[in-house]
Amino acid sequence: MLITELSQIPGVSGDETRVRNFIREKLNLWGIRNHTDSLGNLYACKDGRSSRKEKGLMLSAHMDEVGLMVSSIEKSGHLRFYKVGGINEKALIAKPVRIGPNDILGVIGAKAVHLQKKEEREKALEVDKLYIDIGAKSREDAEKAVKVGDYISFYSEASSFENIVKGKALDNRAGCAALLEILQRDYPFSFTAVFTVQEEVGLRGAGVAAYRVNPRIALVMETTSAADIPEAREQDYSTSLGSGPAFTVKDDSVITHPRILERLIEVAETQKRPYQFRRYGGSFTDAGAISLSGSGAAAGVISTPCRYIHAPVSLLFLEDWQNLVEITDAFIRSVHEKGLEV
Repeated sequence: MLITELSQIPGVSGDETRVRNFIREKLNLWGIRNHTDSLGNLYACKDGRSSRKEKGLMLSAHMDEVGLMVSSIEKSGHLRFYKVGGINEKALIAKPVRIGPNDILGVIGAKAVHLQKKEEREKALEVDKLYIDIGAKSREDAEKAVKVGDYISFYSEASSFENIVKGKALDNRAGCAALLEILQRDYPFSFTAVFTVQEEVGLRGAGVAAYRVNPRIALVMETTSAADIPEAREQDYSTSLGSGPAFTVKDDSVITHPRILERLIEVAETQKRPYQFRRYGGSFTDAGAISLSGSGAAAGVISTPCRYIHAPVSLLFLEDWQNLVEITDAFIRSVHEKGLEV
């Protein structure tokens, strides 16, 4: 399954090479023209049955995941680290990780609870109180395996069972898998798809990609937080698993163009597919950078709801992802058949 295959690959923001190589291999296998820019964005040129190009249509999904980076090595051989992207420190302690290009295994450690002071036990430990243990006995020993600046990704086995998919980096490997599924399909026109980099650290790749493609209409395929969990009030749910893909009305980076939102709703209802609105305004998406690039673009976001994003393991429902693919497919065909005035 593409989602679980992509989930397994390390690809922290700024270090997306292995994810990009996996996707490029698929594109080459399917005969889809592709190229990469200097920042690392991967562009797929989807050729249609006719020579017509759907002017200005761009689809995108970001390849990167949140993670860590080695900041220093202690005399004892333990590694200190920075966060790369938004991560809750509470989710880090005792989690296994992979470090650097050789995937050195380690575990995130902290002072044992019975050695902590009362005030330390009552609040989450900050990153400067944590370290990574790779079993090294000294700095010199550790430096044989890792170096300052090495990227660190969570080590979590991806798996699926019936309707459930779990694994690390489902934000946004689920979006990448959906975009790959779209690119395997046959369309009567051509368009551009972009697998972007560095979304988790400031939407950096998307701005460059949009400047290059210069889209009139852009649809971002994302993964978003689901809050249908204990302790959360139902009215505070951002999204819920099993209720279909989520359409963003607004977030902290973009207000979805009303014509795009209307068309997404129209095609979903025509196909009798479930959908929901992302109800919480927080967070940023590539649509924000795309909408402001060049002379501007009409942008929207469609997302797979996912529990525990930006953590060592996440969980989504396959049916939500499948409905996202089908609604996106119908949206693309609708733009070709009916146009979309923005």
